[in-house]
Amino acid sequence: MKTTLEIQNLKCGGCAHTVSTKLADVAGVEHVSVSVESNEVSFDYASEADLVAAKQKLKSLGYPEFDAANSVVTKAKSFISCATGKMANHES
Repeated sequence: MKTTLEIQNLKCGGCAHTVSTKLADVAGVEHVSVSVESNEVSFDYASEADLVAAKQKLKSLGYPEFDAANSVVTKAKSFISCATGKMANHES
């Protein structure tokens, strides 16, 4: 199955790199595509449990769904994930 989620705190290519690489690590999730311009992430998933796991992974990285709570802690996590993504993307 395929889904597209609108997520919060997606600011740049570093964020997109983190989201795409970390979601690709979630079992049952494949073909991850991130659009910074539209604040969206699209991916294929095998089961509802995989979709839930992907959403939890996004939230833990600081990129919750658009309609979810976006606390200061979540925003801080996104800044760390963004910086990590920028460094990893730069090293590639």
